[in-house]
Amino acid sequence: MDLYEYQAKDLFAAHGVPVLPGRTVETPEEAAAAARELGGTVVVKAQVKTGGRGKAGGVKLATSPEETQEKAAAILGMDIKGHTVHRVLVTEASDIAEEYYFSFLLDRSNRTFLAMCSADGGMEIEQLAVERPEALARIPIDAIAGVDRAKAAEIVAAGRIPEIVADQAADVIVKLWETFVAEDATLVEVNPLVRDPQDKVVALDGKVTLDANADFRHPGHADLVDERTENPLEAKAKAKNLNYVKLDDGQVGIIGNGAGLVMSTLDVVAYAGERHGGVKPANFLDIGGGASAKVMADGLDVILGDPDVKSVFVNVFGGITACDAVANGIVEALKILGDSASKPLVVRLDGNNVVEGRRILDEANHPLVTQVDTMDNAADKAAELAAAGISGAGA
Repeated sequence: MDLYEYQAKDLFAAHGVPVLPGRTVETPEEAAAAARELGGTVVVKAQVKTGGRGKAGGVKLATSPEETQEKAAAILGMDIKGHTVHRVLVTEASDIAEEYYFSFLLDRSNRTFLAMCSADGGMEIEQLAVERPEALARIPIDAIAGVDRAKAAEIVAAGRIPEIVADQAADVIVKLWETFVAEDATLVEVNPLVRDPQDKVVALDGKVTLDANADFRHPGHADLVDERTENPLEAKAKAKNLNYVKLDDGQVGIIGNGAGLVMSTLDVVAYAGERHGGVKPANFLDIGGGASAKVMADGLDVILGDPDVKSVFVNVFGGITACDAVANGIVEALKILGDSASKPLVVRLDGNNVVEGRRILDEANHPLVTQVDTMDNAADKAAELAAAGISGAGA
């Protein structure tokens, strides 16, 4: 789960990382009140989970409560890269002597953690990495050893942070590591980490991504979810404990058991879709090892609720959960859903008890279900039916 800037900075403050005071508000009038409380010049910052806010006009200085109200009114409701601004952060303005960059992240390719540090902050890190890769230090972090004061000093030196603030920067890095570990994050980023004219180091911005797999250890993280911006289908699936991700511009709903199989299914459907007008997979849905009628019904209920979906591909390889159990789950799920199940299903079963599973579906003889023996042919059939559904809807 990605956090808003104000949420990231709240976590930083809880772990001792220096941040500037501020208030998050949802109306221009509240913004003016926040400016009165803070006093002096403030910054009004759009709270959206994307970069480029400044370039889009979502970050503005204001020197009075009245100007703050005016700037907040202009920012609230803006669309920034497809994200609507529902709230703004009103925070103290800071004079900036220098801007640095720092982050901890999960380096999946090397199966370790990584610290990235640069004395050249403020710009987009992707741009810096391409244009001047030598300016961005990359330091692997051992998960067991972690980051102590000595390791933090090594990172600071590698990032060429000036000596005058090196000790402060190292202290901040240790606290950011504490935040990273304690909150089960996969990303903690500060850009910019600034040095002010009094040589004080402050985290002026913040980006945090939390590992949803660790939610059971952090019941408070549920309060960080913004239901207004959450995809309603993903929210519905989450409430049903389903591992579901909505994809853009897709027409073939996907259900599979096992993340690897589902990922392969997405690729096969995308390839088959090129032969049928460019249809695409509509979602990722892994039902895992439990393909009971309830799980299957919940999965179909979510997918069939997507108006973009024109067909559904159920791709199951029977292992611990045998194909006959999956087949019974599909039959019972269709009974549970009744008339709400109105889109064609292509089912490919293979593996443990496949003969019995196919027999159960044959005997059920449901008008929406088509069985196909191979994964490639099933993907092609699902794509074909989706294309036909699109044509029928446009007729």
